[in-house]
Amino acid sequence: MELQTIKNRFGIIGNSVSLNHALNVAVQVANTDLSVLINGESGVGKEVFSQIIHALSARKHNPFIAVNCGAIPEGTIDSELFGHEKGSFTGAVDSRKGYFETVNGGTIFLDEIGEMPLGTQARLLRVLEAGEYIRVGSSKVQKTDVRVIAATNKELLEFTQNGKFREDLYYRLNTVPIRVPSLRDRKEDIPLLFRKFVADFSDRYKAQPLQLDEEAKNVLINYTWPGNVRELKNIAEQMSVLSQDKNITAAKLKGFLPEHNYSRLPVLAGGAGAVSQTEFANEREILYKLFFDMKKDVNELKKMFYDLLQNPNMAARTNVFTDEIKDFPTNNSNSISQSSNQQVILHQNNNNDIHQHVEVEESLSLIDKEKEFIIKALKKHKGKRKDAAMDLGISERTLYRKLKEYDIEE
Repeated sequence: MELQTIKNRFGIIGNSVSLNHALNVAVQVANTDLSVLINGESGVGKEVFSQIIHALSARKHNPFIAVNCGAIPEGTIDSELFGHEKGSFTGAVDSRKGYFETVNGGTIFLDEIGEMPLGTQARLLRVLEAGEYIRVGSSKVQKTDVRVIAATNKELLEFTQNGKFREDLYYRLNTVPIRVPSLRDRKEDIPLLFRKFVADFSDRYKAQPLQLDEEAKNVLINYTWPGNVRELKNIAEQMSVLSQDKNITAAKLKGFLPEHNYSRLPVLAGGAGAVSQTEFANEREILYKLFFDMKKDVNELKKMFYDLLQNPNMAARTNVFTDEIKDFPTNNSNSISQSSNQQVILHQNNNNDIHQHVEVEESLSLIDKEKEFIIKALKKHKGKRKDAAMDLGISERTLYRKLKEYDIEE
């Protein structure tokens, strides 16, 4: 069948090389039973490609069903796809056939396959490999002959690397990949699509068709169209209904386009230096992890110094603290000394150089320390006993007893 005939039959408009290539792949794979994975952004028309494959296959007289995996709750998707037995879960008052049973002999289109839970992915893999499935709440293996076409706007290969998608299922689905181009990747088709939508809406609303001047056409072509064909169609309908003047200038057109232009992460213009949105996302994750690790290291360092100040003998035993002090720079730096059972207090001059210290005898009494911590906890929580007790790791009743025992005023 000629490509133009297929375009006319399914309402596909455009002559870009990338679009024609995707259609050619769909036509070639249609008459086989191979699994197909359709990649493309939201709004590019992935479901139309699944319909083309089914309509040109030997299964065209059998059922076709489209299922949005992202729209089905995780707790019920197994039942929807594979069916369930009566009483298998709360609310299962009757047995129910799943889609793989009702569409036997036909084609099932699984849209947003990246949203499918991992448990359901394992069941789907069994269907693809052996044509077998088990209803929820049953132990009986059933057979099915269903062709699976999946679609996603995610990068599933990346999902396999972080454990969000099964790698074996990815390669089983990706037998024949089809990438549907975004609208900004086939700019030459934008005026054709807009003209078609405007003609359709002018007939529907009995209105005069819109006319774009040259500047308006440039604006239309150079807009990023994050919603792709779906967004272009919505804009054409809005303008057909709301625009009083049917001669559209660039200024009028911009009034219908979102001001923020859905600008995405920076992308360098082509070449080896091009940076993808995914790479920016990965860099953000690395930075977040780096900051988190730095914070963790600082907290651990604080704890180590606190422990050393509380128990100076620890430093002498391990030699960690004293070895580090030997390596401290002496110019414009802090001079620190440490001796047994003594607390170090640093004094700072106006020139921000700390070069002298006073050694103060530190109390080793447990009672004094306990009293000190209780006072600090109460001060920290502004006298709230419950919060202070929780921070200290004791009960409120015990805290009340300690307050009386140490004669601490709140």
